[in-house]
Amino acid sequence: MAEVLIAPSILSADFAAMGEAVKNLKKWNADWVHCDVMDGEFVPNITFGMPMVEALRRNTDMFLDVHLMIVKPERYVERFVKAGADLVTFHPEASEDAFGTIEKIKAAGAKAGIVLNPDIPCSVAEKFVDKVDLIMLMGVFPGFGGQKFIPEVMDKISELKRMTAGRNVLVELDGGVTTENAPEMVKRGLDVMVAGNAVFKAQDPCEAISRLKSGK
Repeated sequence: MAEVLIAPSILSADFAAMGEAVKNLKKWNADWVHCDVMDGEFVPNITFGMPMVEALRRNTDMFLDVHLMIVKPERYVERFVKAGADLVTFHPEASEDAFGTIEKIKAAGAKAGIVLNPDIPCSVAEKFVDKVDLIMLMGVFPGFGGQKFIPEVMDKISELKRMTAGRNVLVELDGGVTTENAPEMVKRGLDVMVAGNAVFKAQDPCEAISRLKSGK
């Protein structure tokens, strides 16, 4: 079984030292950099946009995993790819044309994925499974970091792994990941784990990433 990829959320880093933070992630053996983009409309918080992704790209060659929590993501996906995103994920219900948005992302040269909130059933992903590179589960309702994981989402990892079996589609989880619940996620076959506070607030971030990866 392949080792789970760890994608620390840069939202949990010190905004005054983002360049240093993203360089540290490479030293700590993280795999991806997760960027949470919020518009204050789809979710009740505002974070950052294309300029931040551009700044991160200038400071790292790591894989940039950009999660759009915005209304009508199709308006901006090409600009996020141009800014440096390697993967762009979005919430299908926020888009007026989800399939068209996936096509725009891929045509711009990035990988594309959809995101399912905790109250969205996995069956919603069935019509997208042959079109995307990744399906992300939210372990919390998006908007703010540091929330507790919703236990019912754990079974959805297994459900999505069954759905994607035999396909080149990764399953990612974002929200509420800790070194305590990570082993169960690894056991269920999760491919990519987003961790914010579990990495950036850890006494030893390198050790925390190692523990998350190993599931021990």
